[in-house]
Amino acid sequence: MDEKEKEAVQLPDNAFRELKEGEEYTPIMRPDRAYPEVNAWSVTWGLIMAVVFSAAAAYLGLKVGQVFEAAIPIAIIAVGVSTATHRSKALGENVIIQSIGACSGAVVAGAIFTLPAIYILQAKYPEMTVSFLHMFLASALGGVLGILFLIPFRKYFVSDMHGKYPFPEATATTQVLVSGAKGGSQAKPLLIAGIVGGLYDFIVASFGWWNENFTSRFIGWGQVLADKAKLVFKVNTGAAVLGLGYIVGLKYALYICLGSLAVWWLIVPGMSLAFHDQVLNMWDPTITTTVGNMSPEEIFKAYARSIGIGGIAMAGIIGIVKSWGIIKGAIGLAAKEMKGKGDTTAAVKRTQRDISFKIIAIGSIAVIAITFLFFWLGVMHGNLLFAVVGILLVAIIAFLFTTVAANAIAIVGSNPVSGMTLMTLILASVVMVAVGLRGPGGMLAALVMGGVVCTALSMAGSFITDLKIGYWLGTTPSKQETWKFLGTLVSAATVVGVMIVLNKTYGFASGKLAAPQANAMAAVIDPLMNGVGAPWILYGIGAVIAIVLDRLHIPALAVALGMFIPLELNVPLVVGGAINWFVTTRSKDAAVNKARGEKGTLIASGFIAGGALMGVVSALMKFGGIECSIADTWWTNPLSEVCSLVAYICLITYFIKATK
Repeated sequence: MDEKEKEAVQLPDNAFRELKEGEEYTPIMRPDRAYPEVNAWSVTWGLIMAVVFSAAAAYLGLKVGQVFEAAIPIAIIAVGVSTATHRSKALGENVIIQSIGACSGAVVAGAIFTLPAIYILQAKYPEMTVSFLHMFLASALGGVLGILFLIPFRKYFVSDMHGKYPFPEATATTQVLVSGAKGGSQAKPLLIAGIVGGLYDFIVASFGWWNENFTSRFIGWGQVLADKAKLVFKVNTGAAVLGLGYIVGLKYALYICLGSLAVWWLIVPGMSLAFHDQVLNMWDPTITTTVGNMSPEEIFKAYARSIGIGGIAMAGIIGIVKSWGIIKGAIGLAAKEMKGKGDTTAAVKRTQRDISFKIIAIGSIAVIAITFLFFWLGVMHGNLLFAVVGILLVAIIAFLFTTVAANAIAIVGSNPVSGMTLMTLILASVVMVAVGLRGPGGMLAALVMGGVVCTALSMAGSFITDLKIGYWLGTTPSKQETWKFLGTLVSAATVVGVMIVLNKTYGFASGKLAAPQANAMAAVIDPLMNGVGAPWILYGIGAVIAIVLDRLHIPALAVALGMFIPLELNVPLVVGGAINWFVTTRSKDAAVNKARGEKGTLIASGFIAGGALMGVVSALMKFGGIECSIADTWWTNPLSEVCSLVAYICLITYFIKATK
């Protein structure tokens, strides 16, 4: 690529803002030209990334309990490899590598949240058996369904809503790919921020020099407040979360934090006051402590989080009702194409070309049919009624919640998959018990159904990120969509292989593997399948809150996400959003503010990328048995939190100074 072309690699100034009347967005790779995208190089590298990151993410998610997002590290590697081999015009290829490779994170999140619960319950119910094929089909069919269901909504999320959603993760990945294509001095701010953010997060994760959270417990009366009044304040002082907050922006960050504070400062202390001496365990028999004797964190986990789950589900339903026009339009278009009236692919711009709706419709029907056969013959042992009910539940929930998953990723950059999956498992269990499938057989069926839905939603959320990156840069959507299927199958096989090896080596029931989400799913599903009720009251409260928020024109999904995600991860979003507001309003000159805002986006992207990459490194060190952290002893000392605050202030100061 010659110097002139490198200069031309620049995101247009309307990339991140809403378009004016009649204005069009023209990506870096122009719609009227052809660029190298899918070839042996990009597909091979994409598949290598899918295998490597699927194995790494599955291992870390189950062993350490950390699920990292693979998209950014893969983009960094893609840029590094193409730069090292001096490939010209590698931008389109890098998007494809990233898109295929990113299947790993999506499939891993879907699989490890549900399927290990089968092994965990096996210890108690030895008659529950599961094979490689069972788990591979649950992951692969779910992933493929997620892709098929999302494609009709691509245009709505990536181009119709252009500039209305922050898309934090897609923004960071796009900046990485663009700075790689620019090369040289252009990529410097991103690189420096990546080193600063990466080192900062690495020191905390691997050496524990300061605490990862700063809380109100660092002084005596803060501890008393937490014990007596159940009031606590927490902020995660990591660089990656701060960068995420900057890109999310102040408006959405405040809504998310509003939900968090309502739960932590009103509901948690309120429950302690109202039920101080009671043991509330009607839907979880393992709870033996009175509410008054629980810590604020325990009350959140046992009760308040369920209100968030109810809120997410209801916000999702409201979103579905509101976007019914879009859903209807997508189905109508497919029907038109099926009759052969709407095929105008030739006239569509290269950058707006999707897989034809005819293929999507036939593909969706075929995948649902295969899933039905898998349920009927493989999971429900030939019982037709159970299989019909199962496939109806899976298809309806996966289709409706696809838009919710995409919406959540567009706002916060993190997918509330575990909340939606918990809801799916509860619905599946209740319905399956009602039609007569209970006990260990019912648990296995509900978990496999949960695995399919969970992977579908995880894939839909992850894929909207890829499509947004492609939209900003100018790739051909149909190429991204086509090769995503192959990445999904390869990732599914890898993840399941890793799970089986881990189970044989450690045993999921041994407690040597963290597997936090799968343990939660196992704990929820066991009583349900044995006739214990679900926390419907708590879900109902969350649902009512979501309806009220919607009536008040407050984004219900953003608030509900805040109610579900822990407090310490929500406060830094506001800090990052506040930095964004601060650096873009200091000058009287609008152009200066805009330039600072863009530089801030680069720095925030660097923080996220560096944090993501170093998260992988530090977890791999733990895997190799390299333990050099002083966290176990030092973090119990309140001074570790004071150090954390000092480090955080230094990081924020660097961020603000660097934007100038």
